[in-house]
Amino acid sequence: QVQLVESGGGLVQPGGSLRLSCAASGSEFGITTRAWYRQAPGKQRELVAAIITGGRTNYADSVKGRFTISRDNAKNTVYLQMNSLKPEDTAVYYCNLASSAGWGYWGQGTQVTVSS
Repeated sequence: QVQLVESGGGLVQPGGSLRLSCAASGSEFGITTRAWYRQAPGKQRELVAAIITGGRTNYADSVKGRFTISRDNAKNTVYLQMNSLKPEDTAVYYCNLASSAGWGYWGQGTQVTVSS
């Protein structure tokens, strides 16, 4: 089974930056998409950014131009670089690995708080 360990969350000032990491252990056979989701209290979990096999990336409109998703294949790690952070970015961020058939794996989540 794949285990995902997230790190890098914390408290930052508006306009600041954070880099989230998602390290995977175990076989990633069948995985085609690696992504970051976020969920704030009382709100739906939403897709933030995704990277697909081959390197294509997708971003939510709200983070486009500020966030960058990347992958280090040798380290089996997915990153989310977050710049120009806003209070509305405050949420628990989850790493997700998914197959084209719809099954996948979730990380435990890491808290990101943007506040002055």
